[in-house]
Amino acid sequence: MAFLLSVLGTSIEIPILQRKHSGQSIREEGPQSHMAKAGTPTMGGIAILIATIGALIVVNRISMDLAAIVIVFILFAALGFLDDYIKVTKKHNLGLLAWQKLALQVAIGVGLAMYVTKTSLYGSLVFIPFANIYVDFGIWFIPFIVFVVVAMTNAVNLTDGLDGLASGITALVALFFAVAAATFGFDASMMFCAALMGACLGFLVFNKNPAKVFMGDTGSLALGGGLATAAIVMNLELLLPLVGFIYVLEALSVIIQVISFKTTGKRVFKMSPLHHHFELSGMKEKHVVGMFWAVTLGCCVIGLAAL
Repeated sequence: MAFLLSVLGTSIEIPILQRKHSGQSIREEGPQSHMAKAGTPTMGGIAILIATIGALIVVNRISMDLAAIVIVFILFAALGFLDDYIKVTKKHNLGLLAWQKLALQVAIGVGLAMYVTKTSLYGSLVFIPFANIYVDFGIWFIPFIVFVVVAMTNAVNLTDGLDGLASGITALVALFFAVAAATFGFDASMMFCAALMGACLGFLVFNKNPAKVFMGDTGSLALGGGLATAAIVMNLELLLPLVGFIYVLEALSVIIQVISFKTTGKRVFKMSPLHHHFELSGMKEKHVVGMFWAVTLGCCVIGLAAL
């Protein structure tokens, strides 16, 4: 259902975005091959949002956990939409200031952490994969949850830089968590992740190379926030860096690049995030995306073993 709604919604959305002149602004310091993408409609994540929620409404099995996941999903989509709207109206690649985005992300994370501590059967316990033990984080549980949410949303946002990259990887990660949720009986997370996977695949029909539409921050922040919340509700948040290993690499590449340049004046990568490094090293965009999809699939298989 989510796949069909996403295909339909995105096909309707593209001409509307084109009429509204909501074209993507490309970083001037980015790969020159990306300049041809300037003007491609952005904010396509609206279709992912509508398709995911629409499919859940059809199922009509609302619970507190599902409501919490959807609320966080919508809040991050709204934050991303605000960022995209500023970029489109000002016609440059900078939207909200970094501190503004971070403050709003932290606020959403704190709200989620408080909800989890009051409703979860696990309390402040965190599951440690492979060791198969639970560790009580105590007073550090709320900061930990906030960190997971903020890190995940920004990592997915950084990953959204090539045609089909973020949507394809997120579809695989969502499939993994849907299987995990079904295995352990977390109905809310299972339905949300299954719907999210379908919505990402439907969007990928138009987002694959050459992309006819980009998801923008509207989509990438929502995907990161929704996935993080679904994992947290299941107490499987520490599996996020495993199955979402590409997200981690993309974020780390930016951190390493910034630290290296500010301390030594030298760059470790030709460009960050990591996908641009491979592009500038001579790999075609399609091949970089395919390689990252393959790595994610392998990590998801390892994740299944960890379950």
